[in-house]
Amino acid sequence: MKFTLKKMSAEHIGQIASLEKECFSEPWSEKALSEELANENSHFLVAVSDAVMGYIGVQEICGEAYITNVAVFSEYRKLGIGRALLKAACDGAKSRSCEFITLEVRESNAPAITLYESEGFGKAGIRKNFYSAPTENGVIYTKYF
Repeated sequence: MKFTLKKMSAEHIGQIASLEKECFSEPWSEKALSEELANENSHFLVAVSDAVMGYIGVQEICGEAYITNVAVFSEYRKLGIGRALLKAACDGAKSRSCEFITLEVRESNAPAITLYESEGFGKAGIRKNFYSAPTENGVIYTKYF
């Protein structure tokens, strides 16, 4: 399936908010997503065909990049969309002179952990009880450039 990666815009917010509700127990609201459009430290990308298929959000400050969320609608998983978004986010952070990019992932999210490790991220630590609904540790993964 063909898709393109684009910078997130206002037209994508509603679909991304729906994706957030599908994927996360504490989803970002449309308001919170919209606020990122005006944040000069935020770099959000969407994968689109006829509609939004997935997205990634990155916030950068002082040469450090942090992935806020990566999500792909269930019907579009295992098509390389998550990997393409992750690579584009890393390339963007590196091109903007970030020294590294980091994220947290639920310790039970084996598919995401496999993806991150295959893209050069290494385990950097654990955040005890980082997630809620259900409570779970967050594993910190970091990739240095």
